[in-house]
Amino acid sequence: MKNVVERADAASKPVTSLSDPASGPADGWEDVADEFIEAREQSTIGVEVVRPWARALPRGAAILDLGCGAGAPIAEALAEDGFSLYGVDASPTLAARFRRRLPQAGVACEPVETSAFFGRSFDGVVAVGLMFLLPSDAQRTLVGKAARVLNDGGRFLFTAPYQVCEWVDPMTGRACRSLGEDAYRALLDEAGLAFVGNYVDEGDNFYFHARKPGRVSVSDDKR
Repeated sequence: MKNVVERADAASKPVTSLSDPASGPADGWEDVADEFIEAREQSTIGVEVVRPWARALPRGAAILDLGCGAGAPIAEALAEDGFSLYGVDASPTLAARFRRRLPQAGVACEPVETSAFFGRSFDGVVAVGLMFLLPSDAQRTLVGKAARVLNDGGRFLFTAPYQVCEWVDPMTGRACRSLGEDAYRALLDEAGLAFVGNYVDEGDNFYFHARKPGRVSVSDDKR
C-alpha cells in the first residue's frame, strides 16, 4: 500500500486570523510543514481525480478542503478551474502558505473536527490525505459533518485505504488507521449520502466519492 503525502466574492468568506491561530493541535504537521510543502509542491498526485470529480458541481461552486495543507496541488487546481475554495488546516505554517497561494480563498487555521466552516453550506467537500490521520471516532463524526454541510446534490470526496489497517506516518510519526471500505461505505449511507464510486490515483491512493440526494443547487452565498 502506498500512501503519498497528501495531506486539497472573497469579502464574504470568513477567515481565521493566521497571526492568532485556533488553539487546536496541528497534529504533528507544524513540525514538518516545510518538508511537507516542498513535497507537495513537486507533485500533482490527486489532481487527475479531483478535477473530474469537481466537473459534476455547479460552475463556481463552493468547495471545502479539509486538511488543505499549503494548497498545492489540490486546492490550487480547483481554484484554477473556477471554483470557490475554503480551506481548513491546523498548522499555522500550512494555513499561512495556503492564504498566500490562494488569496481569494477562505482559510481557517483550526482543527478540522471543530471547524467553524461547518456552520455554513458547500457544494463539495474534499479531504485528500486526511481521514486516516484522525482517530476512528473522529473519522465517523467527520463523515456526518461533511454530509450535513452539503447542499442538495453536493458531493464528498476523500481518501483512505480500502482495507482495514494501521500504520505509522513516515513524516510525522503519527499513528494512522483506515476503517476499511465496508465501514466507510456504511458511514456514508448512515449520513444520508449515496455512494458513487471509488477511484485510484497515480500514487495508488484510494478515493471514496459520495453524493447528497436532491436537485443540484449552489451555496447560499452564491445565489
